[in-house]
Amino acid sequence: MVEKNMLGNKIRQLREMHQMSVEELANNSNTNPELIKQLEDGALVPSLAPLMQIARALGVRLGTFLDDIPHADPVIVRDGSSNKIVRFSGNCDTSEKSVLEFFSLAANKADRHMEPFIIDVHSQKSCKSKPSSHEGEEFIYVLSGSIEVLYGKDSFELSTNDSIYYNSIVPHHVHACGCEDARILAVVYTPY
Repeated sequence: MVEKNMLGNKIRQLREMHQMSVEELANNSNTNPELIKQLEDGALVPSLAPLMQIARALGVRLGTFLDDIPHADPVIVRDGSSNKIVRFSGNCDTSEKSVLEFFSLAANKADRHMEPFIIDVHSQKSCKSKPSSHEGEEFIYVLSGSIEVLYGKDSFELSTNDSIYYNSIVPHHVHACGCEDARILAVVYTPY
């Protein structure tokens, strides 16, 4: 498990490259300056929705936060062991621990339109689920354990080898069922 979430440095670099202040980025991403500062300082494990808004405001794909040196073709990940990890708090009010660990399967792939991830979904005993939405589509395939997907007013429980494909503009939330962790393959498409 990687100790520190490295998103903050990438966000700061991109913001400075675009000659944006923290306040401008917050305004353009419909977030607040304190969130941007905490992310850049590494003091916050972000949830996915604001990170997607920040990526859009910076004019980059979500995967850009994982990229170091883009490669043309192909990108190969052997045995599901990606070293490009992004940790998210899910949509909990607390942001002190990672609930979702995204292992990128396409880091450094230039000009990609999809973001494939293996995601470890940790159980969250004391967290209220808050659905969020963003442009695009998502595909989820459960590799192990079981998850619940809140989608609009509906709820779907998925177990190993089940899948779901949905429009992510509809408010949604994914979390592990019960006390057991789950592992999923997720492919996220977000136009930018």
